[in-house]
This record gives sequence, C-alpha cells and structure tokens, in this order.
Amino acid sequence: MSSPSKKLCASASARTPPMKVENILALSAGGPKTPDVLRTAMAMGADRAFHIDVPESSDGGPEPLTIAKLLRSVVEKENINLVLLGKQAIDGDQGQTGQMLAGLLGWPQANQASKVEIKDANGTVEVTHEVDGGVETLRAKLPMVITTDLRLNEPRYASLPNIMKAKKKPLEKKTLADFGVEDSRRLKTVSVTEPPPRKGGGKVEDVDGLVSKLKEMGAL
Repeated sequence: MSSPSKKLCASASARTPPMKVENILALSAGGPKTPDVLRTAMAMGADRAFHIDVPESSDGGPEPLTIAKLLRSVVEKENINLVLLGKQAIDGDQGQTGQMLAGLLGWPQANQASKVEIKDANGTVEVTHEVDGGVETLRAKLPMVITTDLRLNEPRYASLPNIMKAKKKPLEKKTLADFGVEDSRRLKTVSVTEPPPRKGGGKVEDVDGLVSKLKEMGAL
C-alpha cells in the first residue's frame, strides 16, 4: 500500500549527497496494485524494485515482525547499508516495522525523521526529528535504519520522461518464501468498526437562543 511516508522515502533516497549512492531498491509487500506503486517509486528515482506478492486479506496482511524479517533478509542478500521506511503504514497504523528491523540487524535507528543529512563520505548520518518542545538531532554511522516523518521533504513529482523510463527499470515479483520468511500470524483481527456517526449541528438566531440551547443540553 502506498502512503505519504513511503513517497517521502522514495524521494529522500534519491537525495543523499555527498555520499555516492550506488543503487536504490524500492520494496513493497502487497497485492495486484503494488507494481503501480513501485513504478512510481522508480519514476521518482529508485533504480529497481521488488514486489513481494502477498495476497490481499481483510485482516491487514502480514504482521510488522514478518515484514521486518523480510527486510532483514533483503538487506543481507542485497548488501544494503541504509534503509528508509515510512514511520507507519496507513492500514495497520502500528509504527513497529522500522524498530523491529533495526533490532534484528543490530543497527542504529532514528525514528520520525524530519531531516536527514549524509555528512561525509565515511557514512556519518545526522537525523533531526521533532520532540515535545523542540527538535532533537542524532548522529550515527552507516549502516542504519531511519523511519520518516511527513516533514522530511516535499516528494518530487515524477516527470513524464521519468515515468516512461521507469517502465523499463527492473521490477521483480517475489514471495516471502523466496527470502526464507513464513507468514506466521500470532494476532487475529476480531472486528473492525466505523466510529458512530456524529450528530448534526444546529443554528441559533441570537445569544438568547444559544443560552436556551445550552440549558436544554444541560451545559448550563
């Protein structure tokens, strides 16, 4: 599934001077709509993409730990040293995958980044994120896992020439099993319900009408 945070990742990954970027791999796990999302990522700067084919289901798909294990396997096989993820998916809204991945890899992590700078060719990374009452700046060395906040940057719009080029870039369809990962689910979705509809508001003609209405509601 696409999300604003994932678009930021695609855009930010293509903007990491002064360190030379050898290759940018976009990855997403999902159903038949996922290739379109990955083509967009390649039009925004990614060099290639993996579509991890996961059947669509009503229970929200694989758990964050499963995706974290998948990403660990991809990182190890592809020799990746910087992973950018959205801070949370817009379907499950759990915000756990990045932290789990960093734990599995034993890498430093920074979460909800609003600014990312590669400081030198040795892989020093400086990450800024917002905290209560201000901002916090962290510094670490690659390899590293970073989750992004919506304030990180403005996603670049894919130009028509780049969209056409993206159609020729390699997009490989794979499964969890290709990376030695099993979709074992320990959580079961019991129910999903919409919030109750809000009651419609009303208009009052004057202050007296407002006071009368508040008394009627028991607010006065």
